[in-house]
Amino acid sequence: MVYPIYVYGQPVLRKVAKEIDKNYPNFHEFLDNMFETMEKSDGLGLAAPQVGESIRLFVIDGKPLEEEDPTMKGFRKAFINAKIIELSGEDKVYNEGCLSLPKIREDVTRKSVVRLQYFDEQFNFHDEVFEGMQARVILHEYDHTDGIMFIDHINPLRRKLIKRKLSDISKGKVETAYKIKIAK
Repeated sequence: MVYPIYVYGQPVLRKVAKEIDKNYPNFHEFLDNMFETMEKSDGLGLAAPQVGESIRLFVIDGKPLEEEDPTMKGFRKAFINAKIIELSGEDKVYNEGCLSLPKIREDVTRKSVVRLQYFDEQFNFHDEVFEGMQARVILHEYDHTDGIMFIDHINPLRRKLIKRKLSDISKGKVETAYKIKIAK
């Protein structure tokens, strides 16, 4: 089942999400639907708050970036209750977009290396280091579970310049190839 994407203005996108355990209702069905929603929306990653569930879960599939960045080939994972243990490496700038902010792209500076502890879809524990584009996508999706959006990382002047676009998105005045859900 493909979920509608919650867009800017939806309160769930600004909440700190709750941890879950393996008894989360219909977990595997929800996870499958998350991957399907991400794929049908042409996304690279998707966090549960973006489909209205305030839980610490996000999924990533690097397939759309395989040609641009070979490290993304086969990078398809679920991250549950992720915790950033350490950020390191260089500050890198990359032009990011987000399904919850359709038609907006901005340069965002992030660290190039992240050490993350998380559980996979079988609730097996992992402690791993990710670099480059993998780290960037993880940090972008992780932010969603903390109620942060990529526009929170841009300078105030740039935010002011996109204020009208943000207002239009929150009112549903934006065309997308996927279903969206606006705040009422």
